Amino acid sequence: MPPETPQAPVVRRVSRVVLLDPADRILLMHGFEPADPASDWWFTPGGGLEGDESREEAALRELAEETGITEVDLGPVLWRRRCSFPFDGRRWNQDEWYFLARTARTEAAPAGLTELERRSVAGLRWWTSAELLAARETVYPTGLAELLRTLLDEGPPSEPVVLAPEIA
Repeated sequence: MPPETPQAPVVRRVSRVVLLDPADRILLMHGFEPADPASDWWFTPGGGLEGDESREEAALRELAEETGITEVDLGPVLWRRRCSFPFDGRRWNQDEWYFLARTARTEAAPAGLTELERRSVAGLRWWTSAELLAARETVYPTGLAELLRTLLDEGPPSEPVVLAPEIA
């Protein structure tokens, strides 16, 4: 990647996965700031594209690396968002695409975490829509509980919904 400059920040292309099990629970990862484990949040599996891989290929690769789950039906892009946040001593600027995926497998075992992920991921958890709506923890993207409820009630949108940018 070219170096980031104040005039032209590098925007990382990211694929994320909204993984649902047969009971419509969503799998989220529990992350934290490596230098401050008390600063924590929940988020969907996913990560940056590598080389010339497609968004779909990145979604499946990241899901396998971060959860060990490879038996999935990858569906459409549900949402897109731009975000910018500090993490591990640097600023991350991302263009994220959220893919719907379904699996019958609920056993998750991260096997291919990067060094940074090993220092910043505390585990995984399946959440029901009700649990997510009642959660007091920070969850990304913001509004995920409502987005999930809409998805479960109405099905996938005909075109990806562009979420409001998030700048932290």
